[in-house]
Amino acid sequence: MGRRPEVFVRQVSMAEGQRLQRITRTAKDPVKLRRAIVVLMSAQGQPAPDIAHLLKTSEDYVRDVIHAFNERGSTR
Repeated sequence: MGRRPEVFVRQVSMAEGQRLQRITRTAKDPVKLRRAIVVLMSAQGQPAPDIAHLLKTSEDYVRDVIHAFNERGSTR
């Protein structure tokens, strides 16, 4: 099986970035927190495998979160 292509979030607007940062500071829901961290790390240029390793989750989960954000613009 070959290496999967890199996937990154689209450009995050200033308002979205501020919202994501607020989530990382105030989220009570660990899933919401993890999703916000994934999006922020991807926006900073971190590849999915590195994010998955740091958060101790699967690359598929990271890619799913990134694709969902790119489509819907939300971390829900």
